[in-house]
Amino acid sequence: MLLAGDIGGTKTRLAIIRPETGPRAPLAEATFPSRNYASLEAVIRAFLAQTQTPIENAGFGVAGPVVEGRVVATNLPWIIDQQQLQAELGLAKVCLLNDLQAIACAVTRLQSEDLFTLNAGQAIAGGTIAVIAPGTGLGEAFLTYACGQYRAHASEGGHTDFAPATRDEIALAAYLFDKLGHHVSYERVCSGIGIPNIYGYLRDTGFAPEPAWLAEALAAAKDRTPIIVQNALDPEKASVLCTETLARFVSILGSEAGNLAMKVLATGGVYLGGGIPPRIIPALQDPR
Repeated sequence: MLLAGDIGGTKTRLAIIRPETGPRAPLAEATFPSRNYASLEAVIRAFLAQTQTPIENAGFGVAGPVVEGRVVATNLPWIIDQQQLQAELGLAKVCLLNDLQAIACAVTRLQSEDLFTLNAGQAIAGGTIAVIAPGTGLGEAFLTYACGQYRAHASEGGHTDFAPATRDEIALAAYLFDKLGHHVSYERVCSGIGIPNIYGYLRDTGFAPEPAWLAEALAAAKDRTPIIVQNALDPEKASVLCTETLARFVSILGSEAGNLAMKVLATGGVYLGGGIPPRIIPALQDPR
């Protein structure tokens, strides 16, 4: 039995996989709020206590750069070491991957029902494939082809400098530089972290008034991003601030997807992953 996990800043998803049935038919699976636990070990122990299923091996995709089997998780106060996990859980083998490298590994195994095509194109056989995934943070990866197979590569491209494409985005970058007092990356404007930053810029610069009910809801929320996104997609309750926030997020995501395609020469296609895109497909179909 294999324990598989997707470790993110917001949630940790775990599943037990049987070799004979594969990842599309897990024996058990569950999702845990990451910040409710002191460590990945604590999450795993809670999951295994629920399932009562013995496992031999484990593999985890973790948000952050994995160096020599160790990662300081991005957007989480966890340090994860595969040898320590292996010893504490009594497993034969534990493997840590950068989460976007793990997602990239899955691209060649996707089936038609797993995909929603935004812009159809003709992929070149063996062409490099780009992967960009806005979730809590912004992940990027790519795949290259050699010796008859694709190989996935990790990247920390989401932490590169935000490159404004319009005068208004220049103003957004200046606003965030003053607010944050340090480096403004793509993750600061193109992720679950970034959506409230765009919203704050539009509100504070007087783009549109903020309704009192929305201000109260945002003030009471631990995570403001779902409220902004849900409101932007609700035709009966949408506020101008929320709809414009999502529109600008989509525009910036499109720009950075294009940047990544150019950097790796993605003639094999560009794939969007992460937790946000499946929830905003109507907005992603906008020409921006």
